[in-house]
Amino acid sequence: MTDVSFDEWCRRLKESDRSAYEQVFREMYEPLVRYTCSITKSRASASDIVQDVFVRLWETRSSLDPSQSLEAYLYRSVRNRAYNLHRNRRTRSDKEDDVQSEPVGHLSKPPAPDDAVDARNLESHLETWISELPDRQREALELSRFQGLSHEDVAEVMEISPRTVNNHIVRALRSLRERIRTYEPSLLDA
Repeated sequence: MTDVSFDEWCRRLKESDRSAYEQVFREMYEPLVRYTCSITKSRASASDIVQDVFVRLWETRSSLDPSQSLEAYLYRSVRNRAYNLHRNRRTRSDKEDDVQSEPVGHLSKPPAPDDAVDARNLESHLETWISELPDRQREALELSRFQGLSHEDVAEVMEISPRTVNNHIVRALRSLRERIRTYEPSLLDA
């Protein structure tokens, strides 16, 4: 976040500094929506969740702990709300005895090696392969590689140890390398 640390934003939020709150919102809104969308698969739901988290942040600002990572706190909050939303929807659906088809990660057959490899095609395959990773691996990879969180912050968000975060990321990358090798072996030769 710009030149001011999250610790400083946290301190200013505790003091009810509205401009600090607005700055945190501007800096973190889109990354949080992208991350939440990777869980909910719905931009509208993700946006609602992130807005709720920011409302809650302002309401509970006096209890913020500046020694804790504000960034990790926000990611953990949206993650928990997204999972709670999913759980509540499933419970409600079960109670109503409404059979609802949920998107199931399809097993994609790797394209033939002689397919033309272009950036968009590879990106499309990578998105599919990432979506097919086990949830915890995908989440650790998303937070670390795409959202730029440290392993310690990812561990705090996911409520696991940094070593477990590392293991999830290593397994995810190994799986992606295998898929790429099947797709186009020459990409890994360099």
